[in-house]
Amino acid sequence: MPSNNFIDHVRMYCKSGNGGPGSSHMRREKFEPKGGPDGGDGGRGGHIILRGNKQLWTLLHLRYKKHVMAKHGETGGKQRSSGKEGADIILEVPLGTIARNTETGERIAEILEDGQEIIAVPGGRGGLGNWNFKTSTNQAPRYSQPGETGREELIILELKVLADVGLVGFPNAGKSTLLASISEARPEIADYAFTTLVPNLGVVAYRDYKSFIMADIPGIIEGASEGKGLGTRFLRHIERNSILLFMIPADSNDIKEEYRILMNELSTHNVELLDKTRVLAISKSDMLDEELMDEMKKELPEGIETIFISSITQDNIPELKDILWAKINGLSPEDRWWE
Repeated sequence: MPSNNFIDHVRMYCKSGNGGPGSSHMRREKFEPKGGPDGGDGGRGGHIILRGNKQLWTLLHLRYKKHVMAKHGETGGKQRSSGKEGADIILEVPLGTIARNTETGERIAEILEDGQEIIAVPGGRGGLGNWNFKTSTNQAPRYSQPGETGREELIILELKVLADVGLVGFPNAGKSTLLASISEARPEIADYAFTTLVPNLGVVAYRDYKSFIMADIPGIIEGASEGKGLGTRFLRHIERNSILLFMIPADSNDIKEEYRILMNELSTHNVELLDKTRVLAISKSDMLDEELMDEMKKELPEGIETIFISSITQDNIPELKDILWAKINGLSPEDRWWE
């Protein structure tokens, strides 16, 4: 997907419909000139609804939809007939979309499943017709309720990419190359930092026709959690990934220090990211011989499963897939029959 087509942040003005007023109609028939109240209730105003659609990967289709206004409910009729409800407006959004109130920052809705519908801005209730107010002491009420006014909201839609595995690393760590080598995704690849400016998703084929989703997250830089560069926009996509695959190139000056910086940026952005399962891949390892690789193993970060890989020569790529599949499905070491 071209980078200019990936939109993950949209702001819009939403106005739900007003509820229709109730009717104050009095029944009048040929042989019953004083039939009493029979005014119906007003119709509900239209809602603004968010609906999950697994076929969507971006908010591009909503980019220029700056004003969203639902229809008003209609007035109640005679013979206790209710007014027609205002037509709802349904906004299709990709899975992982969050709606927030622009002014308060309050989370209004979160869409995680295909077909899931959440009312982001409810329509106003219709007013009660005069037949609701008839009592033994007031048998001919000539009043009814007005409908409720619809709500106005300035909302922000944020997309957080949903994937089984999220690639985490500094720019030019080989994340895009890995994604391109094990999936049909074709991210832009070049020998300079910040080639990837938006997340790229790829379906990784596994054994026995199984598969999982991998997301190439744009490179993190030190200070990203404080908003440096486009850091907070990048980091938000990591929150939705089940497994975090850290990638540090074999030619790094200090692998352990790079890993520490990456972990610090994640924890500063959202401490809950520390609870996610992590795997470390040392990329570009085709430039290493066995002796150098053994020396580097002594200096690797502790407490994380590590593997040396090369996307160019495919060294240890099948083994990496096995590790990720086991982590995704919570398989214990004794369940890993391929090891």
